Amino acid sequence: MEIERIQLETHGDRRGMLVALEPKLNVPFDIRRVYYIFATREGVRRGQHAHRRLTQMAVAVRGSVTVMLDDGTGAVETRLSDPSQGLLIGRMVWRELYDFSDDCVLMVLADQPYDPGDYIAEYDQFLRESQIPAYAETVVAWPGR
Repeated sequence: MEIERIQLETHGDRRGMLVALEPKLNVPFDIRRVYYIFATREGVRRGQHAHRRLTQMAVAVRGSVTVMLDDGTGAVETRLSDPSQGLLIGRMVWRELYDFSDDCVLMVLADQPYDPGDYIAEYDQFLRESQIPAYAETVVAWPGR
């Protein structure tokens, strides 16, 4: 499964702490989009989709959230609660976000701009697509073979 927890370098003193996010240094891709989720109501589940091409890094800059990730072979669950850690989520990973703390602000960095065609919003469709080898799109079926 294409996920990884990335420890981000913190800088600080008696005045407070700072984390810098820099493409190709501590973010392993060029950042093309940034968004954040906040004021999520109790009991709400977010995400519930996968991306065909998109890679993202999620950081709980405040509060906490549980993230379930599934690559089609099984799910893992992790809790984001440390603003000095990023969760790298690769392509073709189903994600669901839930159990948001009242004060949660989840920032997400993405390697592509928003593209509605990149989303897989139905879990059954995700399972079908996740079972296809990456090279299958380039295979041509010739008549008689």
